[in-house]
Amino acid sequence: MADSDVIILDQAGIDRALTRIAHEILEHNKGIEDLAIVGIRTGGDYLAALLQRKISQIEGVDVPLGAIDITLYRDDIGTRSDLKVGKTDILFPVTGKKVVLVDDVLFTGRTIRAAMDAVIDLGRPECIQLAILLDRGHREFPIRPDYIGRNLPTSREEEVEVDFDDNLQPTQVRLIKNG
Repeated sequence: MADSDVIILDQAGIDRALTRIAHEILEHNKGIEDLAIVGIRTGGDYLAALLQRKISQIEGVDVPLGAIDITLYRDDIGTRSDLKVGKTDILFPVTGKKVVLVDDVLFTGRTIRAAMDAVIDLGRPECIQLAILLDRGHREFPIRPDYIGRNLPTSREEEVEVDFDDNLQPTQVRLIKNG
């Protein structure tokens, strides 16, 4: 961690935010009927697993959990040679499901747009909702999260990173001030 980094959320803060989001998802959807959690690789899939676990603890029933790779849906794929295609793991039909997409940081909205395209290619969900740990603004697409752990207005020059430990548990969210 550099001297200019600022910790926005520590591990306890992340846990509180995810617990609140889990309760909000259940309240908004009036329970778990037809609910499915899908994390966007990489980062969102780890948070999705934690959200699914929290929802299961609250309701006593597991909701379907999946992970989606959006590499081939990116709008900059033709200009980047460093992209590696990952694996999509969705072992349930998305048709008719209330799919909650999960990602760590929402910035321009381009990742979410790609993820929605990827989900729709798998079927016709009843709806797609968005759960974000941190929303930093600067949208380039009309994307708005349904569930937000924390809003953090940033400049375009700043970066936000979610750090994970060896067990893929989030440990902190950092604001990196460049320049």
